[in-house]
Amino acid sequence: MVYVNVVVNNKSKYTDSLFTYRTNDGANAGDLVKLPFGSHNTVKEAVLPDCDEDKIKEISEIVQPGLLSEEMTKTALWMKHRYGIKYYDAFRCFTVKGKPAKEGKEKEPYKNIAGKYERPQALTGEQQRTVSRISEAMDAGRQENFLIHGVTASGKTEVYMEAIEKAISMGKTAIMLVPEISLTRQVIETFAGRFGKNNLAVLHSKLTGRERYDEWSRIKRGEARIVIGARMGVFAPLKDIGLIVMDEEHEASYKADMTPKYDTVDIALKRLGFYSGVLILGSATPSVVSYARAEQGIYKLLTLKERYNKTPLPKVETADMRKELKEGNTSIFSGTLYDSMKEELEAGRQVILLQNRRGYSSFVSCRNCGTVMKCPECNISLTYHKDRDRLMCHYCGRTFKVPKTCPECGSSYIKYFGIGTEQVEEAVKKFFPDFKADRLDLDALKTRKDLDRILAAFESGETRVLVGTQLVAKGLDFDNVALVGIIAADVTLNIPDYRSTERTFQLITQAAGRAGRGNRQGKVIIQTYEPDNYSIEAACSHDYESFFSREIAMRELMKYPPFSDLIMVNFTAEDDETAVSWGERCRRYIENADENDRPKILAPKFSASFKGKDAVRYHILIKCPKGNRNKYIYYLENFNSIMINEKAGCNMDIDVNPYSAY
Repeated sequence: MVYVNVVVNNKSKYTDSLFTYRTNDGANAGDLVKLPFGSHNTVKEAVLPDCDEDKIKEISEIVQPGLLSEEMTKTALWMKHRYGIKYYDAFRCFTVKGKPAKEGKEKEPYKNIAGKYERPQALTGEQQRTVSRISEAMDAGRQENFLIHGVTASGKTEVYMEAIEKAISMGKTAIMLVPEISLTRQVIETFAGRFGKNNLAVLHSKLTGRERYDEWSRIKRGEARIVIGARMGVFAPLKDIGLIVMDEEHEASYKADMTPKYDTVDIALKRLGFYSGVLILGSATPSVVSYARAEQGIYKLLTLKERYNKTPLPKVETADMRKELKEGNTSIFSGTLYDSMKEELEAGRQVILLQNRRGYSSFVSCRNCGTVMKCPECNISLTYHKDRDRLMCHYCGRTFKVPKTCPECGSSYIKYFGIGTEQVEEAVKKFFPDFKADRLDLDALKTRKDLDRILAAFESGETRVLVGTQLVAKGLDFDNVALVGIIAADVTLNIPDYRSTERTFQLITQAAGRAGRGNRQGKVIIQTYEPDNYSIEAACSHDYESFFSREIAMRELMKYPPFSDLIMVNFTAEDDETAVSWGERCRRYIENADENDRPKILAPKFSASFKGKDAVRYHILIKCPKGNRNKYIYYLENFNSIMINEKAGCNMDIDVNPYSAY
């Protein structure tokens, strides 16, 4: 008789435990079983605990032996304590629901893709040096982590494919991750042309349940050795993973914003550790945390400073919207942007307009001097809440009256900033009625077909102006784009987040990279009320190093990551009193957990953006010194056990280093 611990597919908020069962059928770690715990399927880990044999039930049936590999099982258990999540939430990342399709009836999500790839005659010198360095690590069989800092259009994708080809030639497997599903089709077309479609599998959240299960099964059977996907692709059931690539590694989408709130790079590093595999992070605008790790030697820094076609980086200029306003221009478009759009469109070229309005709250600024109202404690822009007629800091929870005059210049011209993509699209159609315009944002993407339709129309030249949110700044490669206009750089510059300047620099630089990817130098026009901000100045000069030096100094001064870890603890309940009560109790518990180490806990507050049905969310934000993260996760797990035992009527979840404090 063998005794095993199992993780039960039980979604009750009052249980988070391993359950002990006995088996006579030789169940092994990673098997999918049925057992008398109701009608649930489970994945489990085999152990031999001390137990009372008379009270232990027996596993009824082994449904699918070897559903998860030993590595996947161990990684799931590691995730449970890394992020303070439930066993079930950790294990479900590695599984998909469904049943095997009948032979010949499998769903192929991209069956119409033939593959489009033209191999370059030779790699550039920079590309070859980068590939050689990565190959050396692979040949040595050691785990190494590389950060490729390559300007836009420097040929990072070709480097990725060379590294993947190397891994496959060594009998290993590879994962290629992209930050947005919108990029998946382009990547698949390129990779199918290089490696053959039959060697590829795709995993992302927009696949149907049937498609996802069939692709997962193909990977598990070893029929596909290369997996392309968005964030969830990191959980692909591959064996002997030799390489994981994270393109545009700086993107916030690599951090899950729903339970379990994992960081993709953490999972990649953990999985590769079992196989001595190589991690490649690539970006023209590396995250501040990643670049700091490169400076510390945690990542090996590799650079690509030139575009592969030798075309100069686009010319970038700012349009000071304060001056435009004083001159009587109240239009969405500055005079410079309007004139440039007219010139390029009449010449037969295309334009991309970026307005990252969707998903961010408004901020309050002085239209005379450009001053933005910020929290004096957190240095984060304040958000206007109309129902309270108050300004609120979404980090510490403090509120302030809306000023009648600007505290800097005394002007009464205080306004609420806010222009959306729909307004921009309407303005384009009004001023340029002869040229077809389309919009690319989440509101426009009802299905996967909508995305394919919008991109196909722009690629063919039918659509001349593409208006969108940050989706248009991520990896799109169209040779005829001559001009990129950033309607309001201040939208990202003044979001209530300590990363606001970083996001602004990244978004401007990435959007700029969509221009001039053919044989002609592109042009970028940035509309802003703060042209002297260091992130905008650095973006205009394509100077990442100067931006990083300013930003890392600010982070150190304010003790933000990478000099600390932020842990957001959310409490969700059906009523205010319950959520507040448990939030306050948790705050006191953490403050008293260690008398020698009291973290800074920012005031509990309601989540302004939470839209749960018949529920409210209250949260606290813990700013703990670097190196203390695991300790506080442990304290929070203990507190969650208290909530479970007392049947709190309140759910608690943990988000480590969240990308939003809303």
